[in-house]
Amino acid sequence: MERMKGAFCLTGAFVLAGSSVVAARFVSGSLGPFTIAAVSLLFASICLLIVCGRKLKKTITKMKLGDWLALLMQAVFGIFLFRLFLLQGLTRTSTGEAGILTGATPAITSLLAVIFLREALYKSRIAGLCITIAGILLLQGLLLPGGNLDSSHFAGNMLVLCAASCESLFNILSRFSFIRAGCRKSEIDPLLQTALVSIIAFMLCLIPAVLENPIQPLSRLDWSQWFALVWYGVVVTALAFYFWYAGIKRCEASVAAIFSGMMPFTALLLSVILLGERPVWQQYLGGFMVMAGMVISGLKQKVNVKAALIEQERSCL
Repeated sequence: MERMKGAFCLTGAFVLAGSSVVAARFVSGSLGPFTIAAVSLLFASICLLIVCGRKLKKTITKMKLGDWLALLMQAVFGIFLFRLFLLQGLTRTSTGEAGILTGATPAITSLLAVIFLREALYKSRIAGLCITIAGILLLQGLLLPGGNLDSSHFAGNMLVLCAASCESLFNILSRFSFIRAGCRKSEIDPLLQTALVSIIAFMLCLIPAVLENPIQPLSRLDWSQWFALVWYGVVVTALAFYFWYAGIKRCEASVAAIFSGMMPFTALLLSVILLGERPVWQQYLGGFMVMAGMVISGLKQKVNVKAALIEQERSCL
């Protein structure tokens, strides 16, 4: 039952995150990237502060230095450095190539989960991961004309890979923090963790946003663009991160990596519905493969209970 809850939460997280592509279309030409990040994180932080209320204050008083460092690292890798590398990479490479390279995130996450979290990769999980990665590449147009990597975009492609690695590190750090908190019986509620990470990320993005001189561009936004910023903050950030933390609490990082394929799949569907785009059959096939990878990875495994308990005890050392 807990695994089913985790799968539901991870699906919700990446479905909502996939809507960020459409939301960003409304404001990407009018505002700087860090202005978009800072304003959306401000909306997310305000919303979460209202919802959390006194619980957040009580949690902060009980937190130790290690807890703060864990949240800081999640904000740095999951939001700040991810957006920094991705945005810098997009100035040096094509959007199509960037989309292909971000498809490496599930593979990097699974590799890091094996190395640092000592998670086991079962046969069905490996098969699900491979099918998901292949589906993501199809969704991003790898097999379409002009979908190959260009050697002249090497620097930009490396920056995009750095962004994918930062996202993978965020996934591992999130899972590791829950494991350690469970060992110490000092687990932070997912909603409170979302609030704290959003506030920290907002403070990190604030200075780069100020350097973009955002006052005049913000004053020229219409209601649809403001709605996109609110959606980006409240739904894509606050609600999606809440689902993420609730999901990674119940599922291993290598499983969460497979569910990340829902993000480009959702972005494709919303682009068709809201933006009138017309994908080709290869992209529809990629979406089907993403769904198939999630199902295959969820097949039951014969697990040695004693060995699993030993691994859990080792992780608490």
